[in-house]
Amino acid sequence: MTQSHASVSSMTLDQQVAYLMQGTEYGDEDLRRAMERELRERLEESQRTGRPLRVYLGVDPRTSDLHLGHVVPMRKLRQFQELGHTAIFLIGSFTSLIGDPSDKEKARRLMSFDEVMANAKTYTDQAFRILDPEKTVIDYNHRWLGELKFGDLIHLASHFTVQQFLARETFRKRYDKGDPIFLHEFFYPLMQGYDAVALKADVQIGGTDQMFNIIVAGRKLQEAHGQKPQIGILLPLLPGTDGVRKMSKSLGNHIPLETTPEDMYGKLMSLPDQVMGTYMRLLTRWTPEEIARLEADLEAGRLHPRDLKMRIAREIVDMLFGPEAARRAEEHFVRVFQKRDLPEEMPEYPYRPDQPLVDLLVDAGLVKSKSEARRMIEQRAVRFNGRVLEGFQTTLPGPGVLQVGKRRFLRLVASEKAPSAG
Repeated sequence: MTQSHASVSSMTLDQQVAYLMQGTEYGDEDLRRAMERELRERLEESQRTGRPLRVYLGVDPRTSDLHLGHVVPMRKLRQFQELGHTAIFLIGSFTSLIGDPSDKEKARRLMSFDEVMANAKTYTDQAFRILDPEKTVIDYNHRWLGELKFGDLIHLASHFTVQQFLARETFRKRYDKGDPIFLHEFFYPLMQGYDAVALKADVQIGGTDQMFNIIVAGRKLQEAHGQKPQIGILLPLLPGTDGVRKMSKSLGNHIPLETTPEDMYGKLMSLPDQVMGTYMRLLTRWTPEEIARLEADLEAGRLHPRDLKMRIAREIVDMLFGPEAARRAEEHFVRVFQKRDLPEEMPEYPYRPDQPLVDLLVDAGLVKSKSEARRMIEQRAVRFNGRVLEGFQTTLPGPGVLQVGKRRFLRLVASEKAPSAG
C-alpha cells in the first residue's frame, strides 16, 4: 500500500485539503479551522492561476544526529511537493547560531557558523531520502538575515511587545523562577518571522512548539511587509519507542536514520499498539482514506495489530531505504524474531513501566549489579522482543520478552503491584 504520485495528482480539492491537514495539531479548534479554510482558499487560487504555492520547512542543524522525529515535517513538505507546489528546504544557517528557545528551559549554546554548515550537509543528505532532489529548493537564511542592519531589527521588533514573549510558557517559567532570559533569545522569532517575508511563503511547516514563531511572528511580519500571511501547518512531536515521551536521543527512545533497514524495522515493531495511528498519519505515504480503512479493519478484528504494525514498519523502511531493503528487513525480522527458538518456560516479572533499564535488570535478577547491567547494555547484549536496547535510562513500552546474552530470558508482565526498586 504505497501512495503513488499518480493517485495524489488526481485528488479532488477536498482530498488535497484532507491529505495536507492529516496529522496536524493546533491545540485550538478555531485556529485549526481557520488554517484549513485559508489552505483551501490558497489551493483554489493556485488551481485558478496556475501558480504553485511556495511551501517551506526551516531546519536548524544544531546536531547531526537525525531520527524519525525529524522526518515528520519533511514528509509533510513532500506531500505539497507531490501536489505540484514549490518545496523549499530552508537551512537555518543564521537562526542556528542562537537556537530556538521555544521548547527549552534555559538558553541554548551559541554555535559557530562552521559548526552549523557542517551539520547542514547531514540534513540535506538525509532530506533527499524523503524529498525529490530534482524539485527541492535548498536555501540558507544567512543570505538575508546576515544583511539586516540594526535599524531593520528595530523595525521588526516594533511589531511585538515584551508581554507577548513573556506570555510564552518557557519564558514565563524561567521568569517566575528567576532564571535568566537573555535578550538575544527574543531575536529568534523575529528572524524566523522574517524568513517567511524573505521567501514570500504561502505555507510554513513546523512542530507545535513553533506556534508563536509561525502563526504570530511570521504572519504579523508578512502583513507588515504587504504580503498575504502564510498558512501554518503544525505537526505534533513524534512519540518515541516508549509510546509516551517525544522521540529523543537523550531519552534513548529514538529510531535513528543512520542505521540499517533491519534495525529500523525491528525498532518499529517494538512500538506500543496505541501509537500506530500516530505513526501512520505522521510518517507513512498513505492517504486519510487508506488509514481509515486500516483502522476500521483493526477495530472490526479483520486485521491483527501485529500485522498492521508490520505494514507500518515495511512502509517506513520502504520509504527511506527502498522496497528491496524493506522486503529483506521484514524477512530478517520474521526469521530471527518471530521464528527463533525461545524457552517454553521462563520466569515472569511484574515490571514498572517507568523503571529505568539498569534498575530493571538488577531487580529482576538478570544481572548481579548495576555495573554488570551497564556493561551488558554497552555490549548490545540486552534485547527486548528481539530488539537491541540502548541507553541506561531506557524504559520499556509494555509486556514482552527481555533477554540478556544468549541464555537469560524473562517474560515481563504488567502489574499494578510491581516490586519497588531495591
